[in-house]
Amino acid sequence: MLLCVWLVRRMWSEGRMRRIVYALLLCLLCVPSFAFGWTGKVVGVVDGDTIDVLRYGVSVRVRLYGIDCPEKHQDFGERAKKYTAEQVFGGEVNVNTVADTDRYGRVVGIVYPNGSSKSLNEMLIQEGLAWVFTRYCTSSECSRWSGMEAMARKFGLGLWSVKNPVPPWEFRRK
Repeated sequence: MLLCVWLVRRMWSEGRMRRIVYALLLCLLCVPSFAFGWTGKVVGVVDGDTIDVLRYGVSVRVRLYGIDCPEKHQDFGERAKKYTAEQVFGGEVNVNTVADTDRYGRVVGIVYPNGSSKSLNEMLIQEGLAWVFTRYCTSSECSRWSGMEAMARKFGLGLWSVKNPVPPWEFRRK
């Protein structure tokens, strides 16, 4: 980071705008949390779609973007939580923040287990342990995730193995 500051000062003093732009781009590469999300250790699994991640010594509650897992007291709720724990608990994850916080104060993001190119969000959908939350899922991944959900339905995976599973947003209203 100090190298970035030094480069910006040097380029500024030489009055070369092009070099300043290059220096700023270099700074973005020096600080990956701005460009690529942030990394932390998973220290808690609240439910299938909410985890606690340790960042700079502080536990940050993260809600998985674009999906909704069954609630704890709902069919497949505990199974979704167990699957999430098996995939990430105690390990490092990369959190690509989609929204700073939701109405409950949770960071909303796409979570990648360490070393995986597949997000936890899509893993849960593929296993039939989450719905695509179309009300809030508006990014480019959402249409691909909807296709994954359709495949899980077709093959009767997870919650799709029961007739007429109740989406969590309807379960919460009861």
